[in-house]
Amino acid sequence: MGSGADIKKLAMIGCGSMGGGMAQLFAEQGIDVSLSDPSDEAINYLLEQAKTSKVDHMLHKHKDYKELCESLDSPKLFVFSLPHGDVGDKVLAGLMPYLEKGDVILDCANEHWENTERRQGKCCVKGIRYVGCGVSGGYQAARRGPSMCPGGDDDSLNFILPLLEKVAAKDAKGRPCTGKAGLGGAGHYVKMIHNGIEHGMMSAISEAWGIMAWGLGLSNDEVGSIFEKWNSEGGLLNTFLIDITGKISKMKHPNSNDYVLNEVMDKVVQDVCGEEGTGVWSNEEGVAQHVPAPTLTAAHYMRLASAEYGKRVKAKTVFGGDWPVQKIEVSDKAAFIEDLRQAVYVSCLAAFVQGINIIESADREHKWLVDYAQVLQIWRGGCIIQADGIEELLKPVLEGYKEIYAKPDGTLNLLFQPTVANALKGAFPSLKRVVLKGIEGDHCVPALGGTLDYLKYVTSTDLVTQMSEAQLDFFGNHKYDKKGDKDPYVLLPELGKYHFEWKPA
Repeated sequence: MGSGADIKKLAMIGCGSMGGGMAQLFAEQGIDVSLSDPSDEAINYLLEQAKTSKVDHMLHKHKDYKELCESLDSPKLFVFSLPHGDVGDKVLAGLMPYLEKGDVILDCANEHWENTERRQGKCCVKGIRYVGCGVSGGYQAARRGPSMCPGGDDDSLNFILPLLEKVAAKDAKGRPCTGKAGLGGAGHYVKMIHNGIEHGMMSAISEAWGIMAWGLGLSNDEVGSIFEKWNSEGGLLNTFLIDITGKISKMKHPNSNDYVLNEVMDKVVQDVCGEEGTGVWSNEEGVAQHVPAPTLTAAHYMRLASAEYGKRVKAKTVFGGDWPVQKIEVSDKAAFIEDLRQAVYVSCLAAFVQGINIIESADREHKWLVDYAQVLQIWRGGCIIQADGIEELLKPVLEGYKEIYAKPDGTLNLLFQPTVANALKGAFPSLKRVVLKGIEGDHCVPALGGTLDYLKYVTSTDLVTQMSEAQLDFFGNHKYDKKGDKDPYVLLPELGKYHFEWKPA
């Protein structure tokens, strides 16, 4: 089948900010890029950008799929950068009459993994290769080198990886941030969970920003400098989201000298307007896989509320006001800011723990053979959840996952790894102090607070669900296990053996 290293031509289908950036990135590698997009405006804008990059001679506009396919070598390579959903199905259907055995489709959309696997099945019968590849880092990374997370059969991945290794982001040691995520839809699944982790981290960091700016009354520059310090050392070392939060805090308009952040509305709409589906899907997957992921989920719920600004205005009117944030009084500001750093660190780490636990559960179900060492490398640069401090902590576990799996009942559950457990435990007191202060001052701290509760209930053997289980047995005869029962089955999520007739029928 040849190698992706030999590719001289490809087609980019979808020329928006992500597709346009990748088209120029490929062109800079000496690849002729044939362009297709229903919007002439998008293609024309890309061609103008390419003039600035001096790669416009490598980009070629085509009016239909027949002409597009005729412009390519064999095997033909198509890169999709499309909205998630049925758009990809329509494009694939339009291409099908012109596809031949051995042709390759690299789907770089934020697509749902089930759509990816359905298309892989449809293509397989014609001998067409379909690789689902998550792409992270935003439009800037798409232009300069993104994190790339491909999933599919080994032959297809072996063909495409040399190309991806050329264009992907590089880590601090110059290694490409790409690799084989796993079989089937694993590439898009891992990227989906990446985005869930991202949302949990964003919320925890934003909650800390609010506590510093509104609770402690620090200036934009002071807050920015604190984030810069956090990003330079310790557990939050080289964390992309910490880095950009520091930059955002200090950024001023070049003309007015006003802080740009001060004009930004508190309204995140991507999960609601259909632009972004991964946040919704990652939370659905946590529930479907029976994996508690409150850092991710609590963050998502606040995003949903933020999107509906009109509903918030109406609710505030009906309530006769809201609960405005209060100033936070602390006896030692430096010590509290250190507590805040630890709280953000443990919440970001918990987001990784929850996300990777979801991936492992799904991997066991779908038999993708996820390569966790490769996933870690994919996340080491170019992506939104790049976090060197956290990833160094996880490195021995994720790179040693095969040895863990070789043990009887081996599991990658990160809560069972002593180094991870010690890091979570060590930051618990700081997290508790921050959440208490936040609640006292009426600050919204869903991700921080959700992480605090998470650490308590995943390690406790005395939960209030004792009453819930009794309630279920009372009205539904659902049965329960008895305290003190030494039968090993009680350690498993199985129905109990006992029923009490609380009230005669």
